[in-house]
Amino acid sequence: MIELRNIDKTYQMGDNVVRALQNVSLTVGDREFAAIIGPSGSGKSTMMNIIGCLDQADCGEYLLDGEEVTRLSERRLSLIRSRRIGFVFQQFNLLQKLTAYENVELPLIYQGLPHAERKMRVREALAEVGLADRMRHRPNELSGGQQQRVAIARALVTRPSLILADEPTGNLDSRSGAEIMALLSRVHQSGNCVIVITHDQSIANLADRRIRLSDGMVIADDGRDLAITDEDLKAAGATKTNDGREVQG
Repeated sequence: MIELRNIDKTYQMGDNVVRALQNVSLTVGDREFAAIIGPSGSGKSTMMNIIGCLDQADCGEYLLDGEEVTRLSERRLSLIRSRRIGFVFQQFNLLQKLTAYENVELPLIYQGLPHAERKMRVREALAEVGLADRMRHRPNELSGGQQQRVAIARALVTRPSLILADEPTGNLDSRSGAEIMALLSRVHQSGNCVIVITHDQSIANLADRRIRLSDGMVIADDGRDLAITDEDLKAAGATKTNDGREVQG
């Protein structure tokens, strides 16, 4: 569970002080699928950095799975990032000289896992994102959507409780973007908490909960389990089958 309590964050921009987050309080449950939405400068990237333990608040409290992380050492924060949080970024952040398999394996190498365990986890993660037959391909041999799937597999391979996706569809066409959101929905259904940061309302509408930021403040939070409508899927480039499954248009 994520609990933000009265979080403030400011930055010095030349002679100006920018309040990126202002008295933000928020709770996200263990198995929620939430979208944080807002325009550029609304504070959503700052919130992601704090939730992801990439930055620390100036004041307030942040509890991750009941542990206060606001004032932890960088060494402890690094351990939390590597074991409890999976990151997915807009730019994919794949190493171009490595295969899909090798990119997904990297976090496990850093964790010091034995070869057999790494092999099992990497194959499992790539199969989960539908790329079992592409594991020996390098990024330049994959489409943008496939590269983002590799990035999601890399996020999943450490078996984190939280997946943070920062504009995961930003570099994709609408069809590939809908595929990625459907994949993140399946990840959520498997038991992960998934938080997507986006400026795109049609993408946010595919999450179960939408949290809107403006000028560093939470101005709307539906906090309800809302069904995905056909209109939402159409706007994001997907359709529903008769049994409710999401497919690409």
